Order: sequence, then structure tokens, then C-alpha cells
Amino acid sequence: MNDQRPDTAHAVSPDSGVHWAEPGAWPVAAGIHRIPLPLPMDGLKAVNVYALETDDGLALIDAGWAVDVSRAVLDKSLAEIGAGVGDIRRFLVTHVHRDHYTQAVTIRSEVGAHVSLGLEERPNLEMIRGGGSGSDPFAGLFRAGGAERIALEWERFADVETPDLALWADPDSWLEGDTTLTVGARNLDAIHTPGHTQGHYVFADTAEGLLFSGDHVLPTITPSIGFEPALAEQPLGDFMASLARMRDLPDLRLLPAHGPVADSTHARVDELLDHHEERLALSLAAVDGGARSAYEVAGELPWTRHERRLPELDVFNAAMATMETRAHLELLRARGQVATNDVDGVVHYVSA
Repeated sequence: MNDQRPDTAHAVSPDSGVHWAEPGAWPVAAGIHRIPLPLPMDGLKAVNVYALETDDGLALIDAGWAVDVSRAVLDKSLAEIGAGVGDIRRFLVTHVHRDHYTQAVTIRSEVGAHVSLGLEERPNLEMIRGGGSGSDPFAGLFRAGGAERIALEWERFADVETPDLALWADPDSWLEGDTTLTVGARNLDAIHTPGHTQGHYVFADTAEGLLFSGDHVLPTITPSIGFEPALAEQPLGDFMASLARMRDLPDLRLLPAHGPVADSTHARVDELLDHHEERLALSLAAVDGGARSAYEVAGELPWTRHERRLPELDVFNAAMATMETRAHLELLRARGQVATNDVDGVVHYVSA
């Protein structure tokens, strides 16, 4: 949530020459178009969906949020390349978040397109559909993090917001491990990159020098960590290990889900790893200074590029800040730099 790259809100994408979220079907390579779809009520403004042309029709990487305004822009953008949703044969979805997954489910119900998603997203889908403990999992996590105020507000929100279960149906196929997918004349390496979510995947076209990075590697912001219903044990450790795996690939052109196209995956990966090491150091210093719970530590840290304090954030962003701080503290614990104890149901971190 805290990054020093140029502001996403003003970033121009080199493929379009205009703001990255401007609607259109922008060519990023031969037979590949970037289609930004709007995200109402979301500070990110848009999600990039990539349409890959094949002799049989279109394959889309990610799908957008299943809301009317997104669908209208998708229809109009596909028309720019002489296509429509009836030409979509398959979706390769990077992860289960609503702005990537839900529109694939609705379009599948219309045209029968095949939807693929990472297998490790199954627990998240089951919990969204009520297959977990029967209560919202986040409220308990906020309380364990010392964020009672956020837990109460989250519960009030959850009481009135009921998910449309039709949007959260299972995919047609699960991606498991690393594999190679044939998409028309292309071979895409589907690489499991847990961190942002447990089942996140990126798709690498090394022959063309392209990485469809989803939310794993974003050019101007850092993705949320540790904010999913089925919480991983070490989400930040997973994320940083997945970033390191990108360094083992050739330096590819970055085609992200949010923000402009960028030239170097490696350069951005290095920045993200440095960023999280800095946040780990700040979190450790906060513990050394007397902060105990994840919420208290988050209150000692700056947030967003504007270096806001925790009380300045809205409830949703304060919740993400608390969970991300927990992820940093848990990695410090795994590294042996802090220890934990339970005080009336709240996890306290102390210097080790």
C-alpha cells in the first residue's frame, strides 16, 4: 500500500499514449490488445484485460468485474477489433478477486467460454460461498490483530452485503503447479505465484518477451498482501519468493492488471523486494519502540505514497493496512526477529 513510484492516477501507458485506464483496445504486441475496464467504487479506476487473437477466436487474460459499466466498455472495446463476446473461447484468470474473475463467470453463462483459475483459489471460493466457518473470517482476524474498531465496522458491512453466489461458481478447469498452455500459436508458461492470493498465476510468453503479470507485479503500486478469506500462513514470504522466481525468467515486458505497460519486469521486481525489506525494517522498529499488536504497529507506519497515518484511512484501507502489517510481522517472526504471545485473544509481537 505504500510505494514511491509515479502516481497511478496520472500514469500514461506507452501502448496508448494516454492515461492507462482510458477505454479502448490498445495493441501491445501482434495479435494482443490491452482493454482497460472500469472499476466503480475502486481507487484503482480500471483493470487491464488482455485479448489474445487466435484462429479459433479470442482468449482473454482476466475478465473484469461483473457490473454493467464494465460489460458495456468490454463490448465497445471488442468491437474496435471487429469482435464481440461471442468470439471469446477461453478465460485465463490470474486470481479470484472480483475485478478479475466474476465477469468471466457471467460471460461463460452466455457463450460457454472455458474458464481456468489456480487450484489454490478453491478455499477462497468456498469461503465466499459460505463453505468456511459460517461467519465472516476477517472480523476474527482483525480482533486478533488488535483492531476491534475495524472488526465492528466490518461486521456491520458484512451484515448488509450478501455476495451474489452465481458470480462465484467454480471454473471449468483448475491450474495446478507450473504448466505450459497452448493458446492459438502461442505457448504460455502458467506460473504459480502465491502471495497476493494463494492461487495467483502469471502467464509468460517468453518467445514474444511478455509477462501477463496480473496483480503479482504492478508497475506503480504494491498489491495487497494477506487480505483473502482463506489466509495463508506466510503470505508475504510467499509473495517475496514468487517475486524472486520472476528474476529467474528473462527480463520480460510487463503487462500488468493495473497501471501502464512497462519495459522491465526485473527492474520492478527489484523495487518491490527492496520496498518490502524497508517495510519489514520499519515494522521491527515499531515493535522495538513498544508497539505490540498488528494494529498498533500499522499505526506507527506511513501509508500510501502520501504517507498518511492509519486514522486517516477509510475502513477498507485501514483493514488492508492491518492485515498487511500482520503479514510483515509474521515474516519477522519466521525470521526469528520477533516472538509472539496471546493477550486476551490479541496477538502481541515482541522483539526477539
